[in-house]
Amino acid sequence: MLIGEYKHNLDDKGRLAIPAKFRNSLKKGAVVTRGLDSCLFLYTRDEWSKLAEKLAALPISQANSRAFARLMLAGAMDVEIDKQGRVILPEYLRQFAGLKKSVVVAGLYSRLEIWDEEKWHIYKTQTESESGAIAERMGELGV
Repeated sequence: MLIGEYKHNLDDKGRLAIPAKFRNSLKKGAVVTRGLDSCLFLYTRDEWSKLAEKLAALPISQANSRAFARLMLAGAMDVEIDKQGRVILPEYLRQFAGLKKSVVVAGLYSRLEIWDEEKWHIYKTQTESESGAIAERMGELGV
């Protein structure tokens, strides 16, 4: 289970230290890809396989299905955790998410999200201010 919020820095080579709490879950390797809301998604290999199978099964006759599969699958990259607990985030993914030096790693149960710290702060502040309305909509979905 991947939960929690952690602040880390990218080094000059694009390496990110994965919070120690998550390293054991990722020791078999991981996949990082474009996320939504201007962040990156990082999955364990097992979770990535589940998602990739669902994406590959989407109907190619629907433009939105093709677009979403391309976003997630074509942007994906296998990553390995080094002995210091770091992964290298490819340049094209760092640019996509606008990652600078300071980033936030947020655990969302089955994936990690990697955010530029400033963007995370803006997103979190806005979401917290709308939490009542969001909770109402989630109630309508049975959550």
